[in-house]
Amino acid sequence: MKNLQKQLDKQVYIAPLITFRVLFGFIMLVSLIRFMANGWVDQLYVAPKFFFTYYGFDWVQPLNETGMYIVFGLMIAATIGIMLGSFYKTAITVFFICFTYVELLDKSNYLNHYYFVSIISFIMIWLPAHRFFSVDALRNPSIRRTQVPAWCTGSIKLQLIIVYFFAGLAKINSDWLLNALPLKIWLPATSDLPVAGPFMDEAWVAYLLSWSSCLYDLSIPFLLLYKKTRPYAFMAVIVFHVLTKVFLPVIGMFPYIMILSTTIFFPGDRHRKIFTTIQQCFGRLQKVPDTELHFRAIHKKSLTSLFGLFFMLQLLLPIRYLLYPGNLFWTEQGYRFSWRVMLMEKAGTVFFYVRDPSTENEAEITNRDYLTPFQEKMMATQADMILQYAHLIRDEYKKKGIKNPEVRVESYVSLNGTGSRLFIDSTVNLAAEERGFRHKDWVLQY
Repeated sequence: MKNLQKQLDKQVYIAPLITFRVLFGFIMLVSLIRFMANGWVDQLYVAPKFFFTYYGFDWVQPLNETGMYIVFGLMIAATIGIMLGSFYKTAITVFFICFTYVELLDKSNYLNHYYFVSIISFIMIWLPAHRFFSVDALRNPSIRRTQVPAWCTGSIKLQLIIVYFFAGLAKINSDWLLNALPLKIWLPATSDLPVAGPFMDEAWVAYLLSWSSCLYDLSIPFLLLYKKTRPYAFMAVIVFHVLTKVFLPVIGMFPYIMILSTTIFFPGDRHRKIFTTIQQCFGRLQKVPDTELHFRAIHKKSLTSLFGLFFMLQLLLPIRYLLYPGNLFWTEQGYRFSWRVMLMEKAGTVFFYVRDPSTENEAEITNRDYLTPFQEKMMATQADMILQYAHLIRDEYKKKGIKNPEVRVESYVSLNGTGSRLFIDSTVNLAAEERGFRHKDWVLQY
């Protein structure tokens, strides 16, 4: 432990952290502009009448249209501050709060890379990423430092290692390795691609990509850590994520975020040369003496405790599915926040029926009266969202004067191209079931 602490406290060049700050701010700025340009603020956060909040976060509610655009405007301003290192601590804190707030509004919008952005921005709040090559350091030269403790860059590396490693572990399953699913289903849709397109219908291509992506995820963090293999590993990162974007365009900005984030693994002298070149281009090259950053004992102890608890949580969340019985991909109990990226093809239809126990009258619910088409699609295959929607129906009919309305569902789901089968026990009154983290025994076994 003493040797580990010594390595974590070792002073290293700050340049990789600065590069990460600039690239993170840039890619977030591009992502937010793209998000707003595609009209997704209106579609996902203004148009819906109902939001699938996370359990325990029902108090997180959307603002009106003007309010939501103000939130996104604040995030854009914050990304510029992050990129330039201007009022950095305020900018990264505002970005984390606003971004996480937006992501907590509706779990039907959950994506792994949104979660990644939230936790990386949380880590960056505590890092001295404004101490060099920043407006803050230009405005106040006394804060400038060229060296920081190794844990400042190591914390980001560790988070990236966790993402890759758990993504690789998640691919060790029979559907992915033995049946090449769901790639066998998805790849034929890209058969119009030049050169590679005609091969996308071949089963061997799906198997090749399934196995190679599993090996890539499990090995790439360690290859990036080793000096001799690092350049080749980084080329593999670029090739892998570019191919992922080509073959699976719905994956969004995730490939670009991972490519840019991986630059943190290169040593400080490489990054320092980049900043020296930039300064020379602008005629601002200035010899800055090496200065170290040392945290006060109480500050260091607090950060050690905070990061220790944080990373313990990051290691436990992906394996919490072991607490639940059944097929994880079918029940999805413990699926979110576990770095399972594009691992299944799942589709379903669900019909809701509300019954007045006093008159025994029953009516079918028109889902589009309460949900957007996208929300209905996501809800149809996720048990916790089905339960949450059943509670909405229960509450709506209580307002209409029906005492203790019963809500039952008829739900059919297909997983990785299998035939559609009954998903929820249709005899269970979901209006009486409680939300929470307990096992949902009303989800039928796969």
